[in-house]
Amino acid sequence: MRSRTILLVSVALLAVVAVTYGLLRSRAKDLASDEQASAASVISVQVGTLELKTLHHYVTGYGSVTAAPATTSKPAASAAVAAPVSGVVTAVDVAQGQKVRRGQLLVTLNSQSMTESYAEREVARQKMLFSQHNTSLKALQNAEAQLALLRVSAPLSGTVVAVNVKPGTAVDANTVLVQIVDLHRLVITTDIPAVQAEELRPGQPLEVLGTPKIQGRLSYISPTVDPSDGSVMAWAALPAQSGLRPGQFVRLRIRVGTHQNALSAPTGSVVSDLTGHSVISLVHGNEAIRVPVRAGYREHGWVEVSAPGLKSGDKVVTVGAYGLPQKAKIQIVPSGKAPSALASSDSVQPQ
Repeated sequence: MRSRTILLVSVALLAVVAVTYGLLRSRAKDLASDEQASAASVISVQVGTLELKTLHHYVTGYGSVTAAPATTSKPAASAAVAAPVSGVVTAVDVAQGQKVRRGQLLVTLNSQSMTESYAEREVARQKMLFSQHNTSLKALQNAEAQLALLRVSAPLSGTVVAVNVKPGTAVDANTVLVQIVDLHRLVITTDIPAVQAEELRPGQPLEVLGTPKIQGRLSYISPTVDPSDGSVMAWAALPAQSGLRPGQFVRLRIRVGTHQNALSAPTGSVVSDLTGHSVISLVHGNEAIRVPVRAGYREHGWVEVSAPGLKSGDKVVTVGAYGLPQKAKIQIVPSGKAPSALASSDSVQPQ
């Protein structure tokens, strides 16, 4: 009987020990899980600061370099010099690439009815007769006009970019003999979509993108829309020593707006939520709170932002901002170190 009692007591004690051990082990697991969850809920991020910046807005596009068109104050900067009469070329006095002055002789012709040498002698004869009062002023002027038709001269100063004839070439009236461009008077023409063209105004700065950057200003904006592609043509005068060449294709941007002292956030801090609205995560101690913002101009890694209560100096999450919840505990890591999406060890603690 005594042995049976001892056996029952021993079994009861073992049961108590087993239950107690199980409870302690379960509690240890729960504590470990809680610590791990607590550590995992701390998100490593990098932060930046809201600052006041001067930001610009641009319309970008492509354009081509060409000679300046005629304006109310200046003639066109290029000319396709054509033969005034049908005939044969007897001399070409310029070469491609040569600089010429206005009025300089380019090409000499013989027409079907008169040679250049005969026309020259006739002018000399009429001048002599006129000095002796033996001919009229009209006769002298007619002789000079006939000679001018056979001696084709430059209508503007510039550079000869094409010579299309040589001695012996037969030409008709309006055959292009020589092309001249004033390389110091060039423009960029561009076609801008009509919606963006609403922001264009004469005088706005235009920048040719490249090295070095070349500046110009819009001189003309077409009042009509090209029905074939829905674009509006505009052009801007280039500086005299731009170094660009007629026919060159370039990338450009036109500055259409400037905001000074604009509250600006680093580009990486402005993300979109599930509804597509712009948000930033504002840092308060060891927490980041998502704030809806209105985004404006973007330039040089900064985005203009506005929302009630935002001010210069506020800290915002930059790296790690995408996907942050409405409110999250964070750990700020140095900018030179790439943060993980979630803290992965017990050593990561909020600051």
